[in-house]
Amino acid sequence: MKKKLNLLFAFTLLFFGTNTFAQNPKFHIYLCLGQSNMEGYAKIEPQDTIVNKRFQVLEAVDCDNLNRKKGQWYTAVPPLSRCTTGLSPADYFGREMIANLPQDVKVGVINVAVGGCKIELFDKDNYEAYVSTAPQWLKSMVSQYDGNPYARLVEMAKIAQKDGVIKGILLHQGESNTGDTLWTKKVKVVYDNLLKDLNLKAESTPLLAGEVVHADQNGVCAGMNKIIATLPQTIPNSYVISSSGCQDGADNLHFTAEGYRVLGKRYAAKMLEIMKKNKI
Repeated sequence: MKKKLNLLFAFTLLFFGTNTFAQNPKFHIYLCLGQSNMEGYAKIEPQDTIVNKRFQVLEAVDCDNLNRKKGQWYTAVPPLSRCTTGLSPADYFGREMIANLPQDVKVGVINVAVGGCKIELFDKDNYEAYVSTAPQWLKSMVSQYDGNPYARLVEMAKIAQKDGVIKGILLHQGESNTGDTLWTKKVKVVYDNLLKDLNLKAESTPLLAGEVVHADQNGVCAGMNKIIATLPQTIPNSYVISSSGCQDGADNLHFTAEGYRVLGKRYAAKMLEIMKKNKI
C-alpha cells in the first residue's frame, strides 16, 4: 500500500510539475541573435520611443539605466538588446507584426546579440575556444551574458515559453564571417541546437536571416550576401531578407535608423507571408 501511495505521489508531482504554467497561443515569441546590426547601431529617434504595449521585450540583461531586470517583460521601447545599444531590425519587426495581427495577439522578442562577433560565438560546443582568442572589447560584451550569449538566449527563451509560443528566429549576422563558405553550416549548428534545447520543430520554426549592407549602398561586406543567399539550401525552413535600398551609415557597415525601420518591416512581411501560407 505504501509503495502504491509513493508512486501516486510521484505521479502527482510529475503531472503538476510539468503543468504549472499555461502558454498563451496568442503571445508570439521571436528569438533575435547576431552581431551589431541586430544589437542596433543607429541612434534612437523620438518616433521610435512610441510603442504599443502589445509589443514586448524580454530583457536579457539587467539594465539599471532603463529600470529593467533580466528575465522580465517590458513594453518594447528601444534599446531591445543590451542597455546602451540602438535601434535594431527587431524594433520595427515587432511593430509591423502587431499592426497586421488581430488585436488580441501580442508579440514578444528576445534580443541577444554581440557586436563584432562571428557566428562561432553562438556555437554552444565551441564558443569558449572562440572567446579565448577574442579581443578584450568583445570579451567585455560577452561578459554581460555571463560569458555565454547562447546559454543566455536559451535561458530567456525557456522563461518566455512559460508565457507564449516561439514562432520563429531572426538572425542578422555575417559581417565578421565575410567570405566564410562554411557560414551556412555553422548557422545550421546554432539553429539545430536551438530547436533541440527548446523542444521546437523545424517545420514550425522558420529562420529569417537578413542580408548585410547591400552593394547598392556600397556595403563593405556586401560580398557576404552571396553566401547568405544560399542559406535555404542548408536550412530548408529559412528565408533571406533583402537589404537592397536600406540606407546605411557612413561606415558602410551599419544601417541608419531609417534603414533599420525598412529592414525590420521586411522581416515582418516575410514572417506574415509564412504564417498565411502555412496557416499558423
